[in-house]
Amino acid sequence: MDRDKLDDLLDRAQSFINSGQLDKQEINYKKEIVEDLRTARNAVFEGRDDWPRLVKRGLTNNLPGWRATVAIRHWVDSQPEAARDALREFWAEGSTPAEERIRAFVAKVPPHDNWGGAWASGTRLRVVSVLLMALPEGYPPFKITQFNKCYERLNHDRLLGNPDEGALYKHALDFVDQIVARAKERNLDRPNNRLEGQSIIWWSWWDRPDKNGPNGNGTPSPTTLDELARQLLLKPEDCLDEIDWLLEDKRQVIFQGPPGTGKTYVARRLAAYLAGDPKRVTLVQFHPSYAYEDFVQGFRPTLKGDRAGFELRDGPLRDVAKAAKAEVEKAQKENREPEKYFLVIDEINRGNLAKVFGELYFLLEYRDEDGEDNEMRLQYSDQKLSLPKNLYIIGTMNTADRSIALVDLALRRRFHFVEFHPDKEPINGLLERYLKEKKVQDMDWIVGVVDDANKQLPDQQDAAIGPTYFMKEDLDEEMADRIWKRNVIPYVEEQLYGAPDRLAEIQRIWSKATGKAEAQDGGDGDGEQGDVGETTNGGGDA
Repeated sequence: MDRDKLDDLLDRAQSFINSGQLDKQEINYKKEIVEDLRTARNAVFEGRDDWPRLVKRGLTNNLPGWRATVAIRHWVDSQPEAARDALREFWAEGSTPAEERIRAFVAKVPPHDNWGGAWASGTRLRVVSVLLMALPEGYPPFKITQFNKCYERLNHDRLLGNPDEGALYKHALDFVDQIVARAKERNLDRPNNRLEGQSIIWWSWWDRPDKNGPNGNGTPSPTTLDELARQLLLKPEDCLDEIDWLLEDKRQVIFQGPPGTGKTYVARRLAAYLAGDPKRVTLVQFHPSYAYEDFVQGFRPTLKGDRAGFELRDGPLRDVAKAAKAEVEKAQKENREPEKYFLVIDEINRGNLAKVFGELYFLLEYRDEDGEDNEMRLQYSDQKLSLPKNLYIIGTMNTADRSIALVDLALRRRFHFVEFHPDKEPINGLLERYLKEKKVQDMDWIVGVVDDANKQLPDQQDAAIGPTYFMKEDLDEEMADRIWKRNVIPYVEEQLYGAPDRLAEIQRIWSKATGKAEAQDGGDGDGEQGDVGETTNGGGDA
């Protein structure tokens, strides 16, 4: 290990520690997991009937990882006696080293789709290390990607060959101990134990020399999905955990709702967080003229010298699929989980989906499985396309546009759908939370205006006024008035075409709130950009 680089890491971590964020973002929720698992451990040894529920509750956080957690939960439900006996041995008091406990426990867990496979050791160790946190010795959790990145950052040797879970954990534990020992040598107050040492390693995954975080926007980098939800002001804070679960289940979700509800912004932030690097996130926007040749592969006009011709080129789908598959192959050689890749498709229902997707309909449902190669021959070449399991798709869909809001049942079956609506979680109350968070003075009345106006909209479920129109740090009455006339009213006029009485009532709501008569000026829609990344011109999310 490079001592100078370790000292630099510890120095950089001090501002994070002193700000209180180490406890808030890293330590506190892990302590809660420890308490939950120790309660489960007591139930196992006491022979209580509620031990399966308590064990599963201790694994509900995103810390242990979704795939291996499913395997453990399935084992507890299907073979409770075997699982209880294995946990008793795993959690027994005594001096048995952690690596030996891990090896013995892993050998007892039956095969499962989410347990075995090419990434088995890293996946299994992640959840088993969390279970190990129930022991009084204070064992830290393990995630192979974060540890490998920190090994690389500090020039610390990684284990070669194909080490088992026990060897991986012992190596990681020695690494954590060296970090804690060096902090003590330098008389630093923290990290002073293994859990804090592991938390510094976890934090270092998001630390960047420019302190801009993985999004490059100056926002402190979240270290958990709950923290990301808090940054995005979404409620409840575990809403992103559910979306993460949906992504792991089908590998693709669609955020659907009216414009101005933050669909695209949340999609991009969530994708960047789960991918770990925005370079592994590709954004595509569909539109009526977007075709298979643009998205997958097709011939494009070229000019070589003075001769015109055509050249076969890959689209963004094939580019990201090839990159994700190359990462899977690399990860298998290095005995680790592959990094995740994301394709964010904005306004997914604006394209002719059956035409744009082509053979993707089959591939969305039948991904590359372990030992299988589910491929389809491309239309314009003899080349083949497959979607690896580490490629995820997030689409956004504007439900206010009646001409494009419907998608066929074949596509719906292949996606999970998450609703973004001003009256429902996770968006309900977003504008009020934003104004409070940003300390926008004397503008809380706008929340009631938007709510009252939405009640006048027909089909309000799909065509409500989203909160992000007014999510601006420098919002005042003059700006709000401009947004209302130039952005909101043109959108409302379209939704209320042929219903002048309702349009007039919405205008009266605004006039009553602002204390003046509202000019019946439809505006020109030249809105400004919303603070959460959506256009405020009545169009879709951007």
